[in-house]
Amino acid sequence: MTSKQFIVARDDLQQSRFVEVALPATDNLPVDGLLVKVDRFAFTANNITYAMLGDQLKYWSLFPAPHGFGNIPVWGFGDVIASRHPTIPEGERLFGYFPMATHLIIEAADVGKRGLRDGAAHRQGVAPVYNAYTRVGGDAAFAGRAGDYQALLRPLFMLSFMVDDFLAENAFFGARSVMLSSASSKTAFGLAHLLHTQRKPIRVIGLTSRGNADYVRSLGCYDDVVTYDDVASLATDHPAAYVDMAGNGDLRAQLHRHFGDKLVYSGRVGLTHQDATDDSANLPGAKPTWFFAPDQIRKRAKEWGPGGIDTRFGAAWASFVPMLDRWITVMDGHGAAAVQQIYLDTLNGRVKPDQAHMLSLG
Repeated sequence: MTSKQFIVARDDLQQSRFVEVALPATDNLPVDGLLVKVDRFAFTANNITYAMLGDQLKYWSLFPAPHGFGNIPVWGFGDVIASRHPTIPEGERLFGYFPMATHLIIEAADVGKRGLRDGAAHRQGVAPVYNAYTRVGGDAAFAGRAGDYQALLRPLFMLSFMVDDFLAENAFFGARSVMLSSASSKTAFGLAHLLHTQRKPIRVIGLTSRGNADYVRSLGCYDDVVTYDDVASLATDHPAAYVDMAGNGDLRAQLHRHFGDKLVYSGRVGLTHQDATDDSANLPGAKPTWFFAPDQIRKRAKEWGPGGIDTRFGAAWASFVPMLDRWITVMDGHGAAAVQQIYLDTLNGRVKPDQAHMLSLG
């Protein structure tokens, strides 16, 4: 048996290919090992961020690939088809971080009623959330379209949730409005939803391309929508915060120079513009900083105690999910050609903002 894997050139993401990797027989799996057949996975612009920051944040270490190549991590579902663990049977369904492949071998550790983690040595250099798998068999919240939303948006919405929490914890650094670039992106409109519904009178301003402006306005979670070619029209008579979801250096510089000292926070969350430049050293206003969600998660886990994050996030997620049927259309893609095409379309900015892709190599 072999596993088909989709890999990309780490120094040129436009280059990709498929490889076949031999899989061991059940008896040759690691102790407590699981052979998991990857069923379906989400692919969004966030996965491009994983690839672009693969070396910096150690994402490439999760799923080894031939020298010079990487396997982009994706959120999705898999089914155990062979097991050497006494309490995890064949047929167990898991939700978590998978490679873009047909199979994954997991070294099951810390197995509990609700989940487990992959204890493989090469996976231990990343945040624990990336090695955790939830046992979701029979759970309606992870089945059908609800399951697709979990894979497509739950990890992104956790990022939205933590940015919202960070801004609120810091009283928005004195800002009266928050600007979000890539306003049509899923992480951005998740954050906009939280700000719009929970943080009034903070005004939420969506920055987007002219082609996506109508869609962003239709979401109803932005108080104002401004196109990139019109940011000079933004009022500068009050302190403002900027959450950079795009990593567009030119836009960042323009906003800093436009607002000057009125820009009291400038946080970088995503990096989907490949031609992004880092010219932040001499910009007026707040110094641009990276927001890294695991840091805020660790802080809140300690402060809020066991279950504190899950309870608060669960309430926020419950308010968000009912909006999704109206906001996005889930597209299913099957097979190698579909996976490669959606990867390239996402990498090159050709995916419509109201589309979300669930893929399978099987």
